[in-house]
Amino acid sequence: MTTFLGGTIGLAAGAGLLLAILAAPPFRKLSLSERIAPYLRDAATPSRLLTPSGTVRESTIGRLTGPLLADAVRMLDRILGGRASVRRRLAALRSPMSVEQFRAEQVVWAGVGGGVGLGVVLLAIISNHRSPILLVMIVLLCAVAGIVARDWWLTQTVSRHNAEILAEFPVVAEMLALAVAAGEGLAGAIGRVCRLTQGHLADGLRAILADARAGASLQQALLVARDNTQVEPLARFLDGMAVALERGTPLAEVLHAQAADVRALSKRQLLEAGGKKEILMMVPVVFLVMPVTILFAFFPGIIAITTVAR
Repeated sequence: MTTFLGGTIGLAAGAGLLLAILAAPPFRKLSLSERIAPYLRDAATPSRLLTPSGTVRESTIGRLTGPLLADAVRMLDRILGGRASVRRRLAALRSPMSVEQFRAEQVVWAGVGGGVGLGVVLLAIISNHRSPILLVMIVLLCAVAGIVARDWWLTQTVSRHNAEILAEFPVVAEMLALAVAAGEGLAGAIGRVCRLTQGHLADGLRAILADARAGASLQQALLVARDNTQVEPLARFLDGMAVALERGTPLAEVLHAQAADVRALSKRQLLEAGGKKEILMMVPVVFLVMPVTILFAFFPGIIAITTVAR
């Protein structure tokens, strides 16, 4: 056991020394920004007012581990792929996070999983389980589980976000239709609804209104929001408003029709949910109440038969 533990520690130390040597400037491949940085030293320092408010000054550890983390992110992105899927899910959440930042979080989760795997390996070594292949597989599986868990968590976050949007959608659609029918323009109606409501859908409408006020046309802002959302009824609703603006269709009639479709959709979803709950309600009846009832019905007879047989 002592020999195996010493060999494992020596292997880990050698691997760490090799990674440190490969990450050193003589061996590490310089990026384009690092190559041209010496020629741009005379450039004016940008104003601090242009720096995002959430920017945090990078620590020494961050500067030392940054190149290694960037290499791990690029390697993970080459192995996993799926940048378009990650970008769509992040856009559906309106998250400021980029795909590279998400991959960096996956690397961190993989490191945490690998740390858990190392803890399990140490416990296995103490328990006299010395299979090297099995121990290495445990660490690798824990690291892969960390990567998959981060992707699963993003998917679950998007699913909860979409479910909340669907729950808010009928009320918001009705309010938009009523505001436009009362004489408001579409931008004014969206602004009024945003002032009166809260939630993910209201935040999305605020983003549409902000894009329109920033210089884009309202139609373009609606189309961008339609492309980013993963909720099909909301995408149809936004597309209907954009088409009405483009073709000059009476907007109040379009919104009333869209609101009617949303009400019908909510009724269908309620009936589907009721059907699923009805099936789930049968589970305790079939597997709990009915066996107990049968047992109470047959138990006295079984006791009587047993008594007579004696």
